[in-house]
Amino acid sequence: MMDALGQLGVECRDSLGGGSDTLLVTPAGLTGGVTIDCGLAGTVMRFVPPLAALADGSVTFDGDDGARLRPMATTIDSLRKLGVEVDDDGRGTLPFTVHGTGRVEGGDISIDASQSSQFVSGLLLAGARFTTGLTLRHTGEHLPSMPHIEMTVACLRARGVTVTEPEQGVWRVEPGPISGIDIDMEPDLSNAAPFLAAALIAGGTVTIPHWPITTTQVGDDLGGYFEEFGAVVARDERGLTVDGGPGVLGGRSIRGVTLDLSTGGELAPSLIALAALATAPSTFTGIAHLRGHETDRLRALVTEINRLGGNATELPDGVHIEPATLHGGAWQSYHDHRMATAGAIIGLAVEGVEVDNIGTTAKTLPEFPAMWTAMLKS
Repeated sequence: MMDALGQLGVECRDSLGGGSDTLLVTPAGLTGGVTIDCGLAGTVMRFVPPLAALADGSVTFDGDDGARLRPMATTIDSLRKLGVEVDDDGRGTLPFTVHGTGRVEGGDISIDASQSSQFVSGLLLAGARFTTGLTLRHTGEHLPSMPHIEMTVACLRARGVTVTEPEQGVWRVEPGPISGIDIDMEPDLSNAAPFLAAALIAGGTVTIPHWPITTTQVGDDLGGYFEEFGAVVARDERGLTVDGGPGVLGGRSIRGVTLDLSTGGELAPSLIALAALATAPSTFTGIAHLRGHETDRLRALVTEINRLGGNATELPDGVHIEPATLHGGAWQSYHDHRMATAGAIIGLAVEGVEVDNIGTTAKTLPEFPAMWTAMLKS
């Protein structure tokens, strides 16, 4: 994301120097004439194109082979409805070119964002800089990951942007300035899922320090989910702690669960991996949109679990798992960080599981291999 913004003319730099974790973002007039490599990052390919429409000049977006399979028609069509010229040769995917003119008129548009909440967030984030603002209506089926949209709206309001929701599935962003503020960024709580799951497998406790007291992140639901699997969960001044008792390796059984994950699909791979080790059936629903993530996560999870002797079935909007005895073997990551960590969870309980390309976790947690090893040694 920093590279993408930098190519548009925005300065993003370490304000303290020496590799600190303090970032200073200085806005500037947006310029085109560049090609942005999105890699596999959905936020880049869906949040930056509306900004590129405000740039003076054309901006081309491309990405990895897997990214070229991810649905982008909603973003492309939305920009066209707003009067922005976009060339995609009719594919509805990467690569495509946004021909920015320095301004977007704005107005009232309707979209189907049932494949990803990112389509809504990307437009809302830029809407205040459109000449007449933006009224956005979702007209499709169930809108996934609503907490992410709520987070987007909260961020805009904190920066002085007027955002109203006149009815369910409709957002109005008034035109105006977006104030710069100093903020402390929360860590991505979903990255804690594999570490917390380890308590149920290896036994003992795992504590994630500095867990926020209040947050809009869906990762905050992890405590409740792990309780359903049978863990004891506590929140105190130390953080969030999951106690797995003796763990699977110590002879304990993991309960089966029935979970609707429509608000937090990014948690699904870790929870499904844990369910593959349970002694009772589990069903996960509300996650059809995961087919459009870094890979088709539903198909990938079912394929890899069954490759290890599991009994997983793909549902129209989720996955069902029956208890089975797993064995070692290769676990493909599909260049997907969530698939890699799901394989690590199963590999903790099943001897001989080899996760292909664990380095793909660098997308969201570059230190994952070292952190995982350190946790197990402790």
